[in-house]
Amino acid sequence: MPLGLGRRKKAPPLVENEEAEPGRGGLGVGESGPLGGSGGGGPHVGLPPPPPSLRPRLVFHTQLAHGSPTGRIEGFTNVKELYGKIAEAFRLPPAEVMFCTLNTHKVDMEKLLGGQIGLEDFIFAHVKGQRKEVEVFKSEEALGLTITDNGAGYAFIKRIKEGSVIDRIQVISVGDMIESINGQNLLGCRHYEVAKMLKDLPRGRTFTLKLTEPRKAFDMISQRSAGARPGSGPQLGTGRGTLRLRSRGPATVEELPSAFEEKAIEKVDDLLESYMGIRDTELAATMVELGRDKRNPDELAEALDERLGDFAFPDEFVFDVWGAIGDAKVGRY
Repeated sequence: MPLGLGRRKKAPPLVENEEAEPGRGGLGVGESGPLGGSGGGGPHVGLPPPPPSLRPRLVFHTQLAHGSPTGRIEGFTNVKELYGKIAEAFRLPPAEVMFCTLNTHKVDMEKLLGGQIGLEDFIFAHVKGQRKEVEVFKSEEALGLTITDNGAGYAFIKRIKEGSVIDRIQVISVGDMIESINGQNLLGCRHYEVAKMLKDLPRGRTFTLKLTEPRKAFDMISQRSAGARPGSGPQLGTGRGTLRLRSRGPATVEELPSAFEEKAIEKVDDLLESYMGIRDTELAATMVELGRDKRNPDELAEALDERLGDFAFPDEFVFDVWGAIGDAKVGRY
């Protein structure tokens, strides 16, 4: 059966082999704006926050990544609320929190917090540090960046490809938040929107990036990581299970992902990077959920259109996602 029978006309892929990556979650878990890797999909009007009685009363321990006493936070149901609780614990403006990592204070993209937190995970919050302005000459079509977002309106660099245009600029590092491109403010933009802007910049021209790097602890001053390795998906929590943060509805406590789910999410996340230049494990997890019980690619295409239509996934991508989920079901890893 031809893929996409009856589907509405789709736009061409936003980015090919370029630069957007929803965070582990990238992060698609905010109430509005970027879902940060989160599985919520494109921009939408979120439902009001659930009443306190429906929110899991779970307590998590947290520190500021550059060093602080340990705080205790609870009563949040999405990433935006989580950042607010962290800011309250350390008496910071919520906008100062850039992103969080789990069980490490380092800027480790394999440990980026997205839509799931292990019930025994320790949360490290990375806050804004030095601002910088960089001029970049686009000598090649692909800059070598992978972009993610934090679930609350910030897009930042998750990976830098070795030998790429950006890799040759030492002042740009993994974890840097992209504030603007050529003066255009990007606060509130999704990762794929930022990636598209970078992709559309003309080759052979110079453009200006305004960046903010996360504040670093003493042992991180010289760090310049290339980011997570392709296919090295994050461990979705430790201990008894995970807290699943959602853009719509209350957070829920779930079992750790099965071997099928972990492998399918990893393969779909790889496809997101290949087709769109983004990595977002929470978005990938949502796609696996939507596709696991579908009987053919057309049913998957309809489900993606309904839930994640703003991404305008091309038919070839949907077909490959269907194949990746099918392979994971039968153990072809």
